[in-house]
Amino acid sequence: MIKQFLTLITLTVCISASAQWKPAGDKIKTNWTDKIDINKVLPEYPRPIMERDEWQNLNGLWNYAILSAGKSVPDNYDGKILVPFAIESSLSGVAKELGDKNELWYQREFTIPAKWNKKKVLLNFGAVDWKADVWVNNIKVGQHTGGYTPFSFDITSALTKGTNKLVVRVWDPADKGFQPRGKQVASPNGIWYTSVSGIWQTVWIEPVSEHYITNVKTTPNIDNNSLKVEVATDAKIAADKIEVKVFDGKQLVAVATSVNGFPVEVAMPSNAKLWSPDSPFLYTMKVSLFSNGKLMDQLNSYSAMRKYSTKRDDKGIVRLQLNNKDLFQFGPLDQGWWPDGLYTAPTDEALAYDIQKTKDFGFNMIRKHVKVEPARWYTHCDQLGVIVWQDMPSGDRSPEWQNRQYFNGTEMKRSAESESNYRKEWKEIIDYLYSFPCIGTWVPFNEAWGQFKSPEITEWTKQYDPSRLVNPASGGNHYTCGDILDLHNYPGPEMYMYDAQRATVLGEYGGIGLALKDHLWEPDRNWGYVQFTTSEETTNEYVKYAKQLKEMIARGFSAAVYTQTTDVEVEVNGLMTYDRKVIKLNENRLKEINKEICGSLNH
Repeated sequence: MIKQFLTLITLTVCISASAQWKPAGDKIKTNWTDKIDINKVLPEYPRPIMERDEWQNLNGLWNYAILSAGKSVPDNYDGKILVPFAIESSLSGVAKELGDKNELWYQREFTIPAKWNKKKVLLNFGAVDWKADVWVNNIKVGQHTGGYTPFSFDITSALTKGTNKLVVRVWDPADKGFQPRGKQVASPNGIWYTSVSGIWQTVWIEPVSEHYITNVKTTPNIDNNSLKVEVATDAKIAADKIEVKVFDGKQLVAVATSVNGFPVEVAMPSNAKLWSPDSPFLYTMKVSLFSNGKLMDQLNSYSAMRKYSTKRDDKGIVRLQLNNKDLFQFGPLDQGWWPDGLYTAPTDEALAYDIQKTKDFGFNMIRKHVKVEPARWYTHCDQLGVIVWQDMPSGDRSPEWQNRQYFNGTEMKRSAESESNYRKEWKEIIDYLYSFPCIGTWVPFNEAWGQFKSPEITEWTKQYDPSRLVNPASGGNHYTCGDILDLHNYPGPEMYMYDAQRATVLGEYGGIGLALKDHLWEPDRNWGYVQFTTSEETTNEYVKYAKQLKEMIARGFSAAVYTQTTDVEVEVNGLMTYDRKVIKLNENRLKEINKEICGSLNH
């Protein structure tokens, strides 16, 4: 009887919570909207490359309030918001603009499990756009700026027994500020989309020991069959011992240790399995921290043996290589936007879907365009075998800075504050993504949007991460630096420049539009660089461009990026509709020609 009574109470609470939330607005949505359980929102562990066994998800319904900037903690809240969906999104249940004159306040309560009582507790945020101040039980525990990177606070000393109160204040200047923001604008139109403010990735807490691991940085070397693992901790103690065990499935294949803060150098088997799009093999790792002989912390991680480089082929053309072999890298421009969640996919299944379809379409690469994704997105790429070109989200006066001068074009000067912030956020993005095997190329600038000090930024990026290629400015003002010369041309492919010292790539082309009724963000204003009315016509145009591209590979192109994975807001040039309900081109023909292009340099 008691069990039935408790079940009834739980059911009543869930129904009551559900009644306080529903998707806002009447825009199109994905099928995953209906799969959202507000009591289990994005329930998967959010950091699979550095995973602990115990944790507690804080996603779900929070209280929210919008106040003029500078106000103190609100006395009353405006209602409920579904975290982690940005306030402008339908899935937040709010769908309101924040604007640079206001601040967004969040509040919720949580309790700490009794078995965590003798542990430190970390509060983790996947990403908050843009400036976040955080309080626990009215005690300020931290502040963070940057809309694309994770951050953590040790909140142990602010906790009390029983119920704890968490408050977050967010300010986001959107396109009125200098900060990286990608394609977010206050007045969306054309290639510019709805602003995204506030918490947009998972929030969670986890228990750790008094001494714990804060970061794991893994660098493979296939030329000498080694794996370097650098482990950072909350405090530097020379006597600490770091142990790394590497597994092939359940079989232990390597183990190594270090002390005195040195990296762990793991000697891998002579027949180590290499990661590639055709065979995306991942080694699992167990990373342990010992202090005075006692196990203090242990993480599950993974890595891959792979190498990104360039080399001149027998015709003198500089080619991109994977694992010391020429590989033509070909993939879509992936903006990572959702009609219901904007920056945030409604479910993990949805997050993986675009990547899986990219593989199904026969591509081997994705250019992640002026956005950074949650960690799970990169893990899906690692698992499915997709190379990623990672853009730095553009910012400052980005759309105003377009420039058609191709060599040594005029660059705008940023303020000292803007430049300092760019460098800070770019470094944090590289640090965040460094250990994901899929990342093959860093792209500091897109076209001339906010482009500045290109040779200096490129050189810094190359020195900071020598294990990747650097594409200085995709389609931007070009300088003879980095590893790649990147051209943009719409709609069809064209090679109007060639670099004999670097790899020459077509960083954007295509944009073939097809507007499908009942799958549009807006009934009119839809556009593509060229437009057709049937799937067959659109597919024919795609194949025509692909055949032109294939002819240009022999002349010097070493990679290409087609625009784009999905429609986004009023852009209808996606391979799929914005709601992901229709694949707009003939998938079999798409796959056939794409496979030919990806395999064009195989000998």
